[in-house]
Amino acid sequence: MRVSIGCRLQYRFPKPTPLIALLNVHYSCFSVLERADHLVTSPSVPLESYRDGFGNWCTRLVAPAGDFCLSTDGIFQDTGAPDPAFPGAQQHAVQDLPFETLVFLQGSRYCDTDLLSEEAWERFAGTQPGWSRVQAICDFVHGHVQFDYMQANATRTASQTLAEGKGVCRDFAHLAIALCRCMNIPARYCTGYLSDIGEPLPHPPGDFAAWMEVFLAGEWHMFDPRNNKPRFARLLIARGRDAADVPLTQTFGESTLTGFEVWTDEMT
Repeated sequence: MRVSIGCRLQYRFPKPTPLIALLNVHYSCFSVLERADHLVTSPSVPLESYRDGFGNWCTRLVAPAGDFCLSTDGIFQDTGAPDPAFPGAQQHAVQDLPFETLVFLQGSRYCDTDLLSEEAWERFAGTQPGWSRVQAICDFVHGHVQFDYMQANATRTASQTLAEGKGVCRDFAHLAIALCRCMNIPARYCTGYLSDIGEPLPHPPGDFAAWMEVFLAGEWHMFDPRNNKPRFARLLIARGRDAADVPLTQTFGESTLTGFEVWTDEMT
């Protein structure tokens, strides 16, 4: 299955402004790209690219004053299979975890584990460790939090999502990540493309998606507490401790977002 992916972000800047963009597909997905999703700017400006501490591909630039557009446009070959599941995956004892996973046990900007530990153990101590426990956490978050685009809040933490019971996909991910970490399961935040292929009409406007990966049975496994069911044509852009590590764009000065388009469409 061939899938068209891309985005178009339009800004207005009152003066030249430094900007970091994190909009390209993750290097681990390069093998499925039929056409690379190169970052293009209008007007054209010099670009510098680098990998951050999590291996994500970042682009640094200075946007000129006035209207400015960032866009990508690529094609990837999807297997056509739904998200995989490994229900037998077992949880590691903390002392047996690889060193590089330990950072994903700690609290972070949006995943305030110190405020959620007691709640997590009260709710999930009786569940079977491993895949079943993570799924129980996703089931709880999916059922407890009401999805609402109009309730987006850039400063909402996991504990606030639990208390308020509302949010967008990043809030679902942050709460599930925090609860997993409280239960000694390494969990990391993911952002990327997720198609509506196979979903009933009407489809909502295109947007980027957030989900999580947890470390079980020696590997990282994907879970999506927002949708909480297998989906098709999911493509990673970036990973980090939480959304603070992977902003799609970070501007270092005043800016106004004037246009936003994202697409993940099956091609005929």
